[in-house]
Amino acid sequence: MSLADAGLLDRINGSARLMIVSDLDSTMVDHDDSENLSLLRFNALWEAYYRHDSLLVFSTGRSPTSYQKLRNKKPLLTPDITILSVGTEITYGESMVPDTGWTHHLNRKWNRDIVVEETAKFPELAPQSETQQRPHKVSFFVEKVKALEIMSFLSEHLEKRGLDVKIIYSSGIALDILPKSAGKGEALAYLLQNFEVDGKVPLHTLVCGDSGNDSEMFTIPKVHGVMVSNAQDEFLQWYKQNAKNNPNIIHATERCAAGIIQAIGNFCLGPNVSPRDIKDFKKCNVDIFSPGHEVVKFYLLYERWRRAEVDKSEQFVKNLKSGFCPFGIFVHPSGIEQPFHQCLDYMAKLYGDKTEHQFRVWVDRVSSAQIGSDTWLVRFYKWELSGDERQCCVTTVLMSLKQPDGFTWVHMHQTWLEGSRARDQTAWCF
Repeated sequence: MSLADAGLLDRINGSARLMIVSDLDSTMVDHDDSENLSLLRFNALWEAYYRHDSLLVFSTGRSPTSYQKLRNKKPLLTPDITILSVGTEITYGESMVPDTGWTHHLNRKWNRDIVVEETAKFPELAPQSETQQRPHKVSFFVEKVKALEIMSFLSEHLEKRGLDVKIIYSSGIALDILPKSAGKGEALAYLLQNFEVDGKVPLHTLVCGDSGNDSEMFTIPKVHGVMVSNAQDEFLQWYKQNAKNNPNIIHATERCAAGIIQAIGNFCLGPNVSPRDIKDFKKCNVDIFSPGHEVVKFYLLYERWRRAEVDKSEQFVKNLKSGFCPFGIFVHPSGIEQPFHQCLDYMAKLYGDKTEHQFRVWVDRVSSAQIGSDTWLVRFYKWELSGDERQCCVTTVLMSLKQPDGFTWVHMHQTWLEGSRARDQTAWCF
């Protein structure tokens, strides 16, 4: 599987305007933010302004199993590329098709059985869970005071046994042993090299991290880098020793995903005001009219209405209705067809019904195709979180462009994503 085979180059029709390569835990995902507000702010920004011509890459130490658990727990977008297990696995798209070329590359001077045999000599090394052990990654927990001595011994003995390995210590407790050609930095370099072969190197690349195993990504030439404000001491120490005078690397003053948004603005890489930060769209001059922005804006207004974060007024509902064709039809995921105006009238009655719940709405994988001079076909995944329940609908919308006001929703069709059907389908609105 290559970049071209994955369809990434076709989807963005050339070089990506921006490629964001981000760690997950404590970088894209803030585990201290129970409402996931910074992540949702990033989601809205990405789907409104970047999804159509840019690439999102998650680079994590998590195994595929652990990564899927995080996706089930947090409102993560679907990345174009996923780098897993500290850069030992690369997969493409929603289906996570593995890059077999990368796998073959890592096999050189690597023997997992020998690594396991040598590490067994150290009772101080506590193996991480079975799901974290991968074909090209052997992982342990070890106290910081003992880590350096063990790392030095292992490096020497594994080299004597003909292996070429890399030992990474991060978060003050986690020790990973990988092939020397593996790692988050090596995986990113491999991707950029493949883009170069295809003549499609991203115009800008922004790497984002918080811990020691992210530092390799910051050594790649010509990339911008952001260490989020909550970066760990080991990473800050690396920065002082290796990158303090590099103008392309900053230490953000914002945590996690908010720090990523800050970096986009700092390096002038594109729009950096999330639609979630816009309180009144009527007073905000948006230079970019796109189906993605239209979809994000509508569902933010929908969320705010049901959370009672806007004034309850007939004018608010009237403004929403002005964006929908008077004769348009909504096909509910149950298969029932309803006129748009009837759905909007029903929504008007739901004002504030989610004030006592953790209620959030976000969209993922927004794509659009112009099928006429002023007509667009838009497809996206619409997610709702209400309390502990999450539902998702695959949504298709036909839109027409009306200058200078934006888009009109002409037709809308939703189907339940497998495993994400609402228990009470009658309560589902848009």
